[in-house]
Amino acid sequence: MTQSACSPAGIDLNLLVALDVLLEEQSVQGAARRLHLSEPAMSRTLGRVRKALGDPVLVRAGRRMVPTPHALAVRAEVSAVVERARALFAPGRATDLRTVSRTFTIICHDVIAAAHGAALFARAAEEAPGIRIRFLTESHVDAPFLRQGTADLEVGVVDTTAPEVHVESLCEDRMVGVVRAGHPLLAGELTPERFATEADHLIVSRRGKLHGPVDAALAELGLTRRVVGTVGTFPASLFVLRDTDLAGLVSSWSLPLASALGLVAFEVPLPLPALRLGLAWHPRHDADPAHAWLRGCVRDLVAQWSPRSP
Repeated sequence: MTQSACSPAGIDLNLLVALDVLLEEQSVQGAARRLHLSEPAMSRTLGRVRKALGDPVLVRAGRRMVPTPHALAVRAEVSAVVERARALFAPGRATDLRTVSRTFTIICHDVIAAAHGAALFARAAEEAPGIRIRFLTESHVDAPFLRQGTADLEVGVVDTTAPEVHVESLCEDRMVGVVRAGHPLLAGELTPERFATEADHLIVSRRGKLHGPVDAALAELGLTRRVVGTVGTFPASLFVLRDTDLAGLVSSWSLPLASALGLVAFEVPLPLPALRLGLAWHPRHDADPAHAWLRGCVRDLVAQWSPRSP
């Protein structure tokens, strides 16, 4: 009596590799290209994966395909199993990054991708041309992206409390003010009173909050400011500030972007809390050489950058 192709003893482990790529690409065409198969062959493989899991895995949503809840639930574990298998069959040998074909997803604030993504892409092109990098912006909804496998690395102000996630502190950043050139706030000594009352303010908040640490610091002095609105990202705020008399805040990571748009940064006359920048990843990536390379790239990038005064 032969084993069923869907039984634990008879399953084709190549289906795990196919499933990993299908969930990463969310496209039969993209998965076929990655695995050097024809689209009909990839479609047949998807059919076998569906039969083995007893789940549709990917379903049509308009012009694209999206994973089912069950596929999302097993995605991280499938990726971990494939990574461990790759490591198992290459014992004691250094990984040649130029032969690695992977896609890594980094979740971070837009300003990190905007200001420093070019340097990371350039290094990948030189050292690991088969590695692709996807930047995802931070969501207004807190979710276990690292545990689920939606993202491979988080960069920025990491506030996760998940016990299974590794967090590594890198440095401290700070917030500075920014306005258009010639703004009245730039003339003369800037006091907390002038900062609060002589300009309307724009806040960057992925959740749309109309208050923040600045308001808490002003309240300690018995002062309030007028916040006229919010935007979701620092790069978006810079374009608004360029064309208005609003005052905003940016991290010092954003100073090259602000300068390129002709904006002027200034020290905020308030004791604002430091921003602790770091990395976070799931421990299933600890022994993965390609992921270790990615973490090292980000560490090097941060080491070359230091908070600058306006």
